[in-house]
Amino acid sequence: MHCIEAAPRARLAAKVSAWLAGLLLLSACNGPLPAAPVAAAEPTATPGPTEHASAITNAEPPPRAPRYVQLGPPATPRSAAALRLQFASRLVAAHPDTSYTERAPDRLWAIPVLEVELNANGSVRRITVLRKPTTGSEATALAIAAVHRAAPFGDVSRLPKPWKVVETFLFDDDMRFKPRTLDIDGAGLTATH
Repeated sequence: MHCIEAAPRARLAAKVSAWLAGLLLLSACNGPLPAAPVAAAEPTATPGPTEHASAITNAEPPPRAPRYVQLGPPATPRSAAALRLQFASRLVAAHPDTSYTERAPDRLWAIPVLEVELNANGSVRRITVLRKPTTGSEATALAIAAVHRAAPFGDVSRLPKPWKVVETFLFDDDMRFKPRTLDIDGAGLTATH
C-alpha cells in the first residue's frame, strides 16, 4: 500500500516543481504576472463587403504632419523694407502647409507679434514676444518655430543697426499663419504668391 500512495505524491511534487520553475522563469523576465486568466472574447460577425467598404469610406484619413521646406541661401537685403519683405516671404516659403497668402479671414484665431533680432549674417539672435494672444498660446510657439525654420534672412551687416524685424502673425482657425507684412499695401511691400 505504501507504494501506491507514493506515486500520487511523486506526481504532485513534480507538478509543484514545474509550477515553481515556471514562476521563477516568469520572474526572471521581469514581467508582471497575470492577475487572472482572461476569458476569450466571443466571436464577432465579419462585416460583409458593403459594410467593410462603407467603413473605409466614412473613416477620416489620419492627420498628416506638416511639410517644411529647406530654403536656399537668401539674397542680401538692401533696405529695411526689403529685409521685412524677404523675412515674410521666407516664412511662407518654408511653411507651405501651415501658412497662407490669400486675404486674412475677418475672424482670426490668434495674433502673436514677435520682434526678431538678427545677427550680421541674418541668423536669429533673439526673439522677443511683443504680443502674446490670450486665445492661442500655442500660436506664439508655432510662430517662433517658424522663424527659426525660415532663417537665415540674408546678410544685414550693411544695414543700419539695430537689425530687427517686427512681424505680426495672423493665424486662422486652421492654425495656419500669414505674416502681416504681406498684407501691407502702399509701402512697396505687397507680395504676390
